[in-house]
Amino acid sequence: MSDSDNIIEVDSLSKQYRLGQVSTGTISHDINRWWARMRGKEDPTLRVTHTNDRAHAAEPDDEFVWALSDINFEVKRGEVLGIIGRNGAGKSTLLKILSRITAPTTGEIRVDGRIASLLEVGTGFHPELTGRENIFLNGAILGMTKAEIRGKLDEIVDFSGCARYLDTPVKRYSSGMVVRLGFAVAAHLEPDILIVDEVLAVGDAEFQKKCIGKMQDVASHGRTVLFVSHNMASVSNLCSRGMILKNGQVSMAGEIDSVISAYMDEGRAISSKVLFDNKETAPGDHIARIQSVEVLDHTGATVSTVDIRKPVVLQMTYWDLCRDACPTAIFHCKDELGNTLFATNEFSASEWKEVHRETGLITARCHIPGNLFAEGRIIVLAAVNTYNPAVIHAYVDEAVSFEVVDHSAGDGVRGPHIGPWPGLMRPWLEWETTGVGPLK
Repeated sequence: MSDSDNIIEVDSLSKQYRLGQVSTGTISHDINRWWARMRGKEDPTLRVTHTNDRAHAAEPDDEFVWALSDINFEVKRGEVLGIIGRNGAGKSTLLKILSRITAPTTGEIRVDGRIASLLEVGTGFHPELTGRENIFLNGAILGMTKAEIRGKLDEIVDFSGCARYLDTPVKRYSSGMVVRLGFAVAAHLEPDILIVDEVLAVGDAEFQKKCIGKMQDVASHGRTVLFVSHNMASVSNLCSRGMILKNGQVSMAGEIDSVISAYMDEGRAISSKVLFDNKETAPGDHIARIQSVEVLDHTGATVSTVDIRKPVVLQMTYWDLCRDACPTAIFHCKDELGNTLFATNEFSASEWKEVHRETGLITARCHIPGNLFAEGRIIVLAAVNTYNPAVIHAYVDEAVSFEVVDHSAGDGVRGPHIGPWPGLMRPWLEWETTGVGPLK
């Protein structure tokens, strides 16, 4: 290793696949490869074609695609690296190469330590064997001795929560139980590097929390974790550094918060106003359709940035297309990780039943006071529903967004504080303090 602190070094890593073929090549291609190798020439099938952009159909002459192309990165010992990206970006291919499940087409990987990986549900498990037998089988695959596995058996079973079914064939396990057992084996056999793909999404909320805690524990003992997930909250809580894969290439790497922020912004052209001017194609149905959503300041101007102390107005204009159906506007305010901060609708339930109006354009405004949000980006979901039955008739997931900023941090109005306040919300609340008398 070029750096003693590095446990993984990846240099110019690429992986090529052939489109539309089950095997890696044909007899004619194999002969061409052999003849090129005999003459000391480059493999003719390794010509650079298109990058791995799943959004575009292959051209008739496209035989090959680079699932990964010129990947370079290093991972320090004890580091927790989050690898994020859209579906098809190459994340799983990269982890399979690091786990030595498949070989790279070009490039070099240097690993200093034992790797345990959990990439797919049931990887390394035999369906006809019991849970107990699969623990020993999976442990052996990961390079552990029978004595080492036996010494960890009770911890593995306890963590997995599958004790009652330990002597039942795995083919009768649910997918969640298989993930529980697989993760328990991989995490408790003390690997130097733990690689975890999106499989944790199969588990329930309680088990996911246990897994995050276990991976934090693994990392705190100087071991390395590579974590792939679409759950940005989990990535943010677990990882110290992140890397974005896009079309098989590293588009960004660095501190985890900045990487997540860039990833969430990528492909998200959200502004402070959205307009659907065609009533026939606007989001909605025969009851209601959304015409526009925008973010306003207290003067009524459209804004993209709001001071933390100032009020903000969310405004929706929608077509009420059905007399007395009484559609009503709904806003969900979320943070960048998709956590819902709160949801609100146009009317309270008691007022809702009494409203009767003609069809036409309706403008609804939600007034949000200042000193409520924490600093950061707020993303707004906009929808229209009816009270009875409560059915969503129009819906725009990420309709608008705005940035909450503190222009006067530490000015005494909010109290002295260095850096951003913790928490998803930052309300300015009234306090009352009483004393018991002077000190003696």
